[in-house]
Amino acid sequence: MKLYIRGPHFWPRLVCIFLILVIVLGVYNMMGSRGISIKMPGRSYSGQFTPLTEEETEIRNHIKKHVEVLASEIGERNLREYNNLEGAVDYIEKTFRELNYEVSFQDFVVEGKITKNIEVEILGKSRPNEIIILGAHYDSVIGCPGANDNATGVAAILEFARLLKGGNLQCTVRFVAFTNEEPPFFQTENMGSLVYARRSRKRGENIVSMLSIETIGYYSDLKGSQRYPFPFSFFYPNTGNFIGFVSNASSRNLVHHVIASFRRNTHFPSEGVAAPGWMTGIGWSDQWSFWKEGYPGIMITDTAPFRYPYYHTQWDTPDKIDYDRMARVVAGLKRVIIGLTNTDKK
Repeated sequence: MKLYIRGPHFWPRLVCIFLILVIVLGVYNMMGSRGISIKMPGRSYSGQFTPLTEEETEIRNHIKKHVEVLASEIGERNLREYNNLEGAVDYIEKTFRELNYEVSFQDFVVEGKITKNIEVEILGKSRPNEIIILGAHYDSVIGCPGANDNATGVAAILEFARLLKGGNLQCTVRFVAFTNEEPPFFQTENMGSLVYARRSRKRGENIVSMLSIETIGYYSDLKGSQRYPFPFSFFYPNTGNFIGFVSNASSRNLVHHVIASFRRNTHFPSEGVAAPGWMTGIGWSDQWSFWKEGYPGIMITDTAPFRYPYYHTQWDTPDKIDYDRMARVVAGLKRVIIGLTNTDKK
């Protein structure tokens, strides 16, 4: 075979390839030195989907109903639309009570109005003092009906509560719907999850894991449908068909454990990262509040603004959600949670 090297574009191309390699290696080394972990255990699924199982079909029907009620029948949910915010509280409470849970509220006043975190729990059989939080915020940003962000997260929490009811769980599992995650309260003193996490720390509660379910309903098989903040685009796929698992550096072990379990038990594409919480996108949900109080936590997400074209707009409506794929994710996470509750943290 004759190697042709005298073409006018050969050397410029070779130099370009060399420079790209240098940049990628430099970024990779920089990420490692800053406590960023992009290598996750297991392998992301890349095969074809089989038809939904009977359980997954039931999950799909339930989550679709929850999203439609929250985002269509109730709509925009925040202090500006306070009646709708209270309507969401009523719906979440009603759903929990229909599942025979005892519902508790954490009330606090913001701008002269009472706002509420909502919680129920399953007490662990052998390690009740170890607590896993499954949380999602039920408010939506101003001007947005909030189907994907974050009626999908609330729907998942309600489904976990149904699916795990009566299960043989060794540690305590709490299902919490948080208020005031969206601006102008995001990462402020009035963020519902921060109010909750501070109370937990004050009480000395042993929260061993917090899973924040944040915007999990939109998927695309189109190339170029997925974006990332710098420098993650060098290392992750540009097709937005996966579910993401995100943690800060100190929660690395938790994100590794969760994504490994998901990949073992679920035929669905997945990606994960552990990175400093100050990096763009890493702390963009309620797990941030638990990090602030020293608890381990991760975010499970479709990556929201880095994929979803209707993020924080009036077009974030229930018809944009891929309920089949979301059902597969929820079913897989149910198996992860069961495994997590039966893992001794001591």
